Amino acid sequence: MAKIIQPPAPLEEGFSIFLAGSIEMGTAEDWQARIIARLSAYDVLIFNPRRSAWDPTWAQTPDNPPFREQVEWELAALERANLIVMYLDPATKSPISLLELGLFGRGGKMVVCCPRGFWRKGNVDIVCARYGIAQVDSLEEVIEWVVERLEQTAGSRLVSFE
Repeated sequence: MAKIIQPPAPLEEGFSIFLAGSIEMGTAEDWQARIIARLSAYDVLIFNPRRSAWDPTWAQTPDNPPFREQVEWELAALERANLIVMYLDPATKSPISLLELGLFGRGGKMVVCCPRGFWRKGNVDIVCARYGIAQVDSLEEVIEWVVERLEQTAGSRLVSFE
């Protein structure tokens, strides 16, 4: 069974997937829920940064403890994850997701879904091609991409997702 871990819960050890990408509350679809539902039967930790108790009035400054806690949780989870799944919702701008693509894209553990209509799709496509980042065209394809790799690696967690 998949175990979902959201901020500010402590991160756990084990094979893990970080759900990076569009979260913009009220704009982005809750795509994380679709992936979680599909992966629920797999023995995997899912780091979901979509915080249940997010307060949009929090000052997004380093001296605001809840905001700092969120950002540091996400960075630690991104570093720890065995696989980073990034979905860029065309209805959003997702600047933090683009930052995360820049920070973690060259690590060999990311798959990106950037559908047509995302405002910087051309940039994302070029970065993925240049640095050998796996890329798919739809949320359904990214889910199937992850499922195939989980099934290929069942029992063996020594995996390269490149």
